[in-house]
Amino acid sequence: MATRSWILHLDLDQFIAAVELLRHPELRGRPVVVGGTGDPTQPRTVAATATYEAREHGIHSGMPLRTALRRCPDAVFLPSDPPAYEAASARVMAVLREFPVQVEVWGWDEAFLGATTDDPEALAADLQHAVRARTHLDCSIGIGDNKHQAKLASGLAKPAGIRRLTSETWAATMNHRPTDALWGIGPKISQKLAALGLHTVAQLAAADPADLARHFGPTNGPWYRYLALGKGEAEVVTTPWIARGHSRETTFPRDLTDPATIAAHLATLAQQVTRDAADAGRTITRVSVKIRTTPFQTRTRQTKLPTPTTDPATITRTALDILDRHDLTHPVRLIGVAVEYTMPKT
Repeated sequence: MATRSWILHLDLDQFIAAVELLRHPELRGRPVVVGGTGDPTQPRTVAATATYEAREHGIHSGMPLRTALRRCPDAVFLPSDPPAYEAASARVMAVLREFPVQVEVWGWDEAFLGATTDDPEALAADLQHAVRARTHLDCSIGIGDNKHQAKLASGLAKPAGIRRLTSETWAATMNHRPTDALWGIGPKISQKLAALGLHTVAQLAAADPADLARHFGPTNGPWYRYLALGKGEAEVVTTPWIARGHSRETTFPRDLTDPATIAAHLATLAQQVTRDAADAGRTITRVSVKIRTTPFQTRTRQTKLPTPTTDPATITRTALDILDRHDLTHPVRLIGVAVEYTMPKT
Protein backbone atom coordinates (compact mmCIF):
# COMPACT_ATOMS: atom_id res chain seq x y z
CA MET A 1 0.00 0.00 0.00
CA ALA A 2 1.38 3.40 -1.01
CA THR A 3 2.21 5.58 1.97
CA ARG A 4 4.09 8.58 0.53
CA SER A 5 2.33 11.82 -0.48
CA TRP A 6 3.65 13.95 -3.34
CA ILE A 7 2.83 17.14 -5.15
CA LEU A 8 3.12 17.02 -8.94
CA HIS A 9 3.07 20.02 -11.25
CA LEU A 10 1.98 19.36 -14.82
CA ASP A 11 2.89 22.06 -17.33
CA LEU A 12 1.79 21.75 -20.96
CA ASP A 13 4.72 22.50 -23.25
CA GLN A 14 4.38 25.66 -25.41
CA PHE A 15 0.65 25.10 -24.98
CA ILE A 16 -0.91 27.76 -27.20
CA ALA A 17 1.57 27.13 -29.98
CA ALA A 18 1.07 23.38 -29.61
CA VAL A 19 -2.69 23.74 -30.01
CA GLU A 20 -2.15 25.79 -33.15
CA LEU A 21 0.28 23.22 -34.56
CA LEU A 22 -2.36 20.53 -34.13
CA ARG A 23 -4.57 22.62 -36.41
CA HIS A 24 -1.69 23.49 -38.74
CA PRO A 25 0.61 20.44 -38.80
CA GLU A 26 2.32 21.78 -41.91
CA LEU A 27 3.95 24.42 -39.67
CA ARG A 28 5.82 21.95 -37.47
CA GLY A 29 9.50 22.75 -37.28
CA ARG A 30 8.96 26.34 -38.36
CA PRO A 31 9.11 29.48 -36.19
CA VAL A 32 5.49 30.28 -35.29
CA VAL A 33 4.28 33.27 -33.27
CA VAL A 34 0.71 33.54 -31.95
CA GLY A 35 -0.85 36.83 -30.94
CA GLY A 36 -3.42 39.50 -31.69
CA THR A 37 -5.03 39.18 -35.09
CA GLY A 38 -1.96 37.49 -36.49
CA ASP A 39 -0.90 40.65 -38.34
CA PRO A 40 2.63 41.55 -37.18
CA THR A 41 2.43 44.97 -38.81
CA GLN A 42 -0.46 46.01 -36.58
CA PRO A 43 0.83 48.32 -33.84
CA ARG A 44 0.53 47.61 -30.12
CA THR A 45 -0.11 43.89 -30.40
CA VAL A 46 2.05 41.37 -28.59
CA ALA A 47 2.93 37.71 -28.82
CA ALA A 48 0.90 35.32 -26.68
CA THR A 49 3.44 32.56 -27.26
CA ALA A 50 6.06 31.33 -29.69
CA THR A 51 7.35 27.91 -30.71
CA TYR A 52 10.80 26.81 -29.66
CA GLU A 53 12.01 27.52 -33.19
CA ALA A 54 10.83 31.13 -32.84
CA ARG A 55 12.33 31.43 -29.37
CA GLU A 56 15.73 30.62 -30.84
CA HIS A 57 15.46 34.05 -32.52
CA GLY A 58 14.86 35.73 -29.16
CA ILE A 59 11.08 35.92 -29.52
CA HIS A 60 9.07 35.50 -26.33
CA SER A 61 5.57 36.06 -24.97
CA GLY A 62 4.75 39.71 -24.38
CA MET A 63 7.05 40.89 -27.15
CA PRO A 64 5.51 43.33 -29.66
CA LEU A 65 4.71 41.52 -32.88
CA ARG A 66 6.58 44.16 -34.86
CA THR A 67 9.73 43.34 -32.90
CA ALA A 68 9.16 39.63 -33.46
CA LEU A 69 8.85 40.25 -37.19
CA ARG A 70 12.15 42.14 -37.24
CA ARG A 71 13.90 39.37 -35.33
CA CYS A 72 12.52 36.63 -37.54
CA PRO A 73 11.08 37.81 -40.88
CA ASP A 74 10.43 34.17 -41.86
CA ALA A 75 8.20 33.47 -38.85
CA VAL A 76 4.58 32.47 -39.36
CA PHE A 77 2.15 34.68 -37.43
CA LEU A 78 -1.22 33.29 -36.32
CA PRO A 79 -4.15 35.00 -34.58
CA SER A 80 -4.93 34.17 -30.97
CA ASP A 81 -7.99 31.92 -30.47
CA PRO A 82 -8.85 31.71 -26.72
CA PRO A 83 -11.93 29.46 -27.15
CA ALA A 84 -9.77 26.83 -28.83
CA TYR A 85 -7.24 26.96 -25.99
CA GLU A 86 -9.96 26.72 -23.35
CA ALA A 87 -11.40 23.64 -25.07
CA ALA A 88 -7.98 21.97 -25.36
CA SER A 89 -7.24 22.72 -21.71
CA ALA A 90 -10.57 21.23 -20.62
CA ARG A 91 -9.73 18.01 -22.46
CA VAL A 92 -6.39 17.77 -20.66
CA MET A 93 -7.91 18.38 -17.24
CA ALA A 94 -10.56 15.73 -17.91
CA VAL A 95 -7.79 13.21 -18.58
CA LEU A 96 -6.05 14.10 -15.32
CA ARG A 97 -9.24 13.61 -13.32
CA GLU A 98 -9.42 10.00 -14.49
CA PHE A 99 -6.32 9.24 -12.38
CA PRO A 100 -6.26 8.69 -8.59
CA VAL A 101 -5.02 12.21 -7.96
CA GLN A 102 -6.38 15.51 -6.68
CA VAL A 103 -6.39 18.16 -9.43
CA GLU A 104 -5.97 21.89 -8.81
CA VAL A 105 -6.21 23.76 -12.12
CA TRP A 106 -3.92 26.78 -12.46
CA GLY A 107 -4.96 28.14 -15.84
CA TRP A 108 -5.09 26.76 -19.34
CA ASP A 109 -1.72 25.04 -19.31
CA GLU A 110 -0.90 23.89 -15.80
CA ALA A 111 -2.24 22.03 -12.80
CA PHE A 112 -1.02 20.83 -9.43
CA LEU A 113 -1.74 17.21 -8.56
CA GLY A 114 -1.85 15.62 -5.14
CA ALA A 115 -0.93 11.94 -5.16
CA THR A 116 -0.12 9.11 -2.80
CA THR A 117 2.31 6.70 -4.44
CA ASP A 118 5.66 5.09 -3.83
CA ASP A 119 6.69 5.63 -7.46
CA PRO A 120 5.84 9.21 -8.52
CA GLU A 121 7.96 8.96 -11.66
CA ALA A 122 5.87 6.03 -12.90
CA LEU A 123 2.69 7.98 -12.18
CA ALA A 124 4.10 11.00 -14.01
CA ALA A 125 4.99 8.86 -17.01
CA ASP A 126 1.47 7.41 -17.08
CA LEU A 127 0.02 10.92 -16.94
CA GLN A 128 2.24 12.08 -19.77
CA HIS A 129 1.32 9.09 -21.92
CA ALA A 130 -2.41 9.55 -21.31
CA VAL A 131 -2.34 13.27 -22.07
CA ARG A 132 -0.32 12.65 -25.22
CA ALA A 133 -2.54 9.78 -26.40
CA ARG A 134 -5.84 11.56 -25.75
CA THR A 135 -5.01 15.17 -26.63
CA HIS A 136 -1.81 14.94 -28.73
CA LEU A 137 -0.20 17.50 -26.40
CA ASP A 138 3.10 17.11 -24.58
CA CYS A 139 3.67 18.09 -20.97
CA SER A 140 6.47 18.34 -18.44
CA ILE A 141 5.91 17.12 -14.89
CA GLY A 142 7.71 18.18 -11.74
CA ILE A 143 7.64 16.15 -8.54
CA GLY A 144 8.16 17.67 -5.12
CA ASP A 145 7.30 17.72 -1.45
CA ASN A 146 5.40 20.98 -2.01
CA LYS A 147 4.05 23.17 -4.79
CA HIS A 148 7.13 25.37 -4.94
CA GLN A 149 9.46 22.43 -5.51
CA ALA A 150 7.13 20.78 -8.02
CA LYS A 151 6.68 24.01 -10.00
CA LEU A 152 10.43 24.55 -10.29
CA ALA A 153 10.98 20.88 -11.13
CA SER A 154 8.58 21.00 -14.09
CA GLY A 155 10.53 23.96 -15.45
CA LEU A 156 13.75 21.99 -15.15
CA ALA A 157 12.08 19.06 -16.91
CA LYS A 158 11.15 20.93 -20.08
CA PRO A 159 10.51 19.90 -22.74
CA ALA A 160 8.38 16.79 -22.16
CA GLY A 161 10.43 15.53 -19.25
CA ILE A 162 9.97 14.40 -15.65
CA ARG A 163 12.04 15.82 -12.78
CA ARG A 164 12.02 15.32 -9.02
CA LEU A 165 13.04 18.17 -6.70
CA THR A 166 12.59 17.52 -2.99
CA SER A 167 13.96 18.81 0.30
CA GLU A 168 16.71 16.18 0.05
CA THR A 169 17.95 17.43 -3.32
CA TRP A 170 17.05 21.10 -2.92
CA ALA A 171 20.47 22.43 -1.90
CA ALA A 172 22.39 20.55 -4.58
CA THR A 173 19.96 21.64 -7.29
CA MET A 174 19.10 25.19 -6.30
CA ASN A 175 21.72 26.74 -4.02
CA HIS A 176 23.99 27.94 -6.83
CA ARG A 177 21.15 29.48 -8.85
CA PRO A 178 20.22 33.19 -8.84
CA THR A 179 17.42 34.25 -6.51
CA ASP A 180 15.00 34.89 -9.39
CA ALA A 181 15.10 31.16 -10.13
CA LEU A 182 12.68 30.85 -7.22
CA TRP A 183 8.94 30.84 -7.90
CA GLY A 184 7.71 34.15 -6.52
CA ILE A 185 10.88 36.23 -6.89
CA GLY A 186 11.04 38.30 -10.06
CA PRO A 187 13.83 40.41 -11.58
CA LYS A 188 13.04 43.54 -9.55
CA ILE A 189 13.13 41.79 -6.18
CA SER A 190 16.21 39.86 -7.29
CA GLN A 191 17.98 43.15 -8.05
CA LYS A 192 17.07 44.51 -4.62
CA LEU A 193 18.36 41.34 -2.99
CA ALA A 194 21.58 41.60 -4.98
CA ALA A 195 22.05 45.15 -3.67
CA LEU A 196 22.12 43.59 -0.19
CA GLY A 197 24.75 41.08 -1.30
CA LEU A 198 22.26 38.26 -1.75
CA HIS A 199 22.88 36.93 -5.25
CA THR A 200 22.19 33.20 -4.95
CA VAL A 201 19.54 30.98 -3.42
CA ALA A 202 22.09 29.78 -0.85
CA GLN A 203 22.90 33.34 0.23
CA LEU A 204 19.22 34.18 0.57
CA ALA A 205 18.57 31.02 2.57
CA ALA A 206 21.31 32.03 5.02
CA ALA A 207 20.10 35.63 5.36
CA ASP A 208 18.83 37.09 8.63
CA PRO A 209 14.99 37.11 8.54
CA ALA A 210 14.89 40.29 10.64
CA ASP A 211 17.19 42.05 8.18
CA LEU A 212 15.02 40.94 5.27
CA ALA A 213 11.94 42.19 7.11
CA ARG A 214 13.50 45.63 7.51
CA HIS A 215 14.10 45.90 3.77
CA PHE A 216 11.04 44.12 2.34
CA GLY A 217 8.43 44.22 5.10
CA PRO A 218 7.52 41.82 7.90
CA THR A 219 5.67 39.44 5.57
CA ASN A 220 7.58 39.51 2.28
CA GLY A 221 11.11 39.61 3.71
CA PRO A 222 10.97 36.34 5.70
CA TRP A 223 8.88 34.80 2.90
CA TYR A 224 11.73 35.21 0.41
CA ARG A 225 14.04 33.28 2.76
CA TYR A 226 11.29 30.67 3.21
CA LEU A 227 11.30 30.15 -0.57
CA ALA A 228 15.08 29.94 -0.69
CA LEU A 229 14.92 27.09 1.84
CA GLY A 230 12.72 25.16 -0.58
CA LYS A 231 9.59 25.43 1.49
CA GLY A 232 6.07 26.00 0.20
CA GLU A 233 2.42 25.09 0.34
CA ALA A 234 1.68 21.37 0.17
CA GLU A 235 -2.12 21.38 -0.05
CA VAL A 236 -3.91 20.75 -3.34
CA VAL A 237 -7.24 22.57 -3.44
CA THR A 238 -9.81 20.93 -5.69
CA THR A 239 -12.57 23.48 -5.07
CA PRO A 240 -13.36 25.18 -8.39
CA TRP A 241 -11.92 28.65 -8.65
CA ILE A 242 -14.52 31.43 -8.66
CA ALA A 243 -13.66 34.65 -10.44
CA ARG A 244 -13.78 37.77 -8.30
CA GLY A 245 -14.28 39.97 -11.32
CA HIS A 246 -13.76 40.49 -15.01
CA SER A 247 -12.32 43.10 -17.32
CA ARG A 248 -12.09 44.14 -20.94
CA GLU A 249 -9.75 46.64 -22.51
CA THR A 250 -8.78 47.97 -25.91
CA THR A 251 -5.45 49.30 -27.12
CA PHE A 252 -5.92 51.62 -30.09
CA PRO A 253 -3.78 51.60 -33.24
CA ARG A 254 -3.84 55.41 -33.09
CA ASP A 255 -4.15 57.53 -29.97
CA LEU A 256 -7.58 59.01 -29.26
CA THR A 257 -8.03 62.72 -28.54
CA ASP A 258 -11.75 63.31 -29.14
CA PRO A 259 -13.69 63.09 -25.83
CA ALA A 260 -16.83 61.80 -27.53
CA THR A 261 -14.90 58.98 -29.21
CA ILE A 262 -13.23 58.04 -25.93
CA ALA A 263 -16.61 57.99 -24.17
CA ALA A 264 -18.13 55.86 -26.92
CA HIS A 265 -15.39 53.24 -26.67
CA LEU A 266 -15.72 53.23 -22.89
CA ALA A 267 -19.48 52.71 -23.12
CA THR A 268 -18.97 49.74 -25.43
CA LEU A 269 -16.54 48.10 -23.01
CA ALA A 270 -18.89 48.76 -20.08
CA GLN A 271 -21.74 47.06 -21.92
CA GLN A 272 -19.51 44.11 -22.79
CA VAL A 273 -18.37 43.45 -19.20
CA THR A 274 -21.98 43.79 -18.05
CA ARG A 275 -23.09 41.20 -20.58
CA ASP A 276 -20.20 38.94 -19.52
CA ALA A 277 -21.35 39.19 -15.89
CA ALA A 278 -24.95 38.39 -16.78
CA ASP A 279 -23.86 35.43 -18.91
CA ALA A 280 -21.85 34.12 -15.94
CA GLY A 281 -24.79 34.57 -13.58
CA ARG A 282 -22.88 37.12 -11.48
CA THR A 283 -23.78 40.58 -10.19
CA ILE A 284 -21.45 43.60 -10.21
CA THR A 285 -20.51 45.48 -7.05
CA ARG A 286 -17.68 47.75 -8.21
CA VAL A 287 -16.61 49.40 -11.48
CA SER A 288 -13.09 50.51 -12.41
CA VAL A 289 -11.90 52.46 -15.44
CA LYS A 290 -8.30 52.29 -16.61
CA ILE A 291 -6.88 54.91 -18.95
CA ARG A 292 -3.39 54.81 -20.47
CA THR A 293 -2.20 58.03 -22.03
CA THR A 294 0.98 59.03 -23.81
CA PRO A 295 3.72 58.94 -22.72
CA PHE A 296 2.63 55.58 -21.23
CA GLN A 297 1.02 56.80 -18.02
CA THR A 298 -1.67 54.49 -16.62
CA ARG A 299 -4.29 55.56 -14.10
CA THR A 300 -7.22 53.62 -12.62
CA ARG A 301 -10.25 55.06 -10.85
CA GLN A 302 -13.11 53.07 -9.32
CA THR A 303 -16.55 53.35 -7.73
CA LYS A 304 -18.48 50.98 -5.49
CA LEU A 305 -22.10 50.57 -6.53
CA PRO A 306 -24.88 51.23 -3.99
CA THR A 307 -26.40 47.82 -4.79
CA PRO A 308 -25.18 44.87 -6.91
CA THR A 309 -26.54 44.92 -10.46
CA THR A 310 -26.18 43.74 -14.03
CA ASP A 311 -28.11 46.64 -15.50
CA PRO A 312 -26.14 47.84 -18.56
CA ALA A 313 -27.35 51.43 -18.20
CA THR A 314 -26.18 51.61 -14.58
CA ILE A 315 -22.75 50.17 -15.32
CA THR A 316 -22.29 52.37 -18.38
CA ARG A 317 -23.36 55.51 -16.53
CA THR A 318 -21.02 54.66 -13.65
CA ALA A 319 -18.10 54.09 -16.02
CA LEU A 320 -18.72 57.43 -17.75
CA ASP A 321 -18.87 59.17 -14.37
CA ILE A 322 -15.51 57.63 -13.50
CA LEU A 323 -14.12 58.78 -16.84
CA ASP A 324 -14.84 62.36 -15.81
CA ARG A 325 -12.38 61.88 -12.94
CA HIS A 326 -9.55 61.05 -15.35
CA ASP A 327 -7.15 63.59 -16.84
CA LEU A 328 -7.75 63.42 -20.59
CA THR A 329 -5.48 66.27 -21.58
CA HIS A 330 -3.08 63.75 -23.16
CA PRO A 331 -3.89 61.39 -26.05
CA VAL A 332 -5.40 58.07 -24.95
CA ARG A 333 -3.84 54.82 -26.15
CA LEU A 334 -5.74 52.29 -23.97
CA ILE A 335 -9.14 52.13 -22.28
CA GLY A 336 -10.17 49.39 -19.88
CA VAL A 337 -13.24 48.63 -17.79
CA ALA A 338 -13.06 46.17 -14.89
CA VAL A 339 -15.84 45.01 -12.57
CA GLU A 340 -15.87 43.17 -9.27
CA TYR A 341 -18.50 40.52 -8.63
CA THR A 342 -20.58 39.63 -5.61
CA MET A 343 -18.87 36.59 -4.12
CA PRO A 344 -21.04 33.59 -3.19
CA LYS A 345 -21.48 32.89 0.49
CA THR A 346 -19.43 29.98 1.75
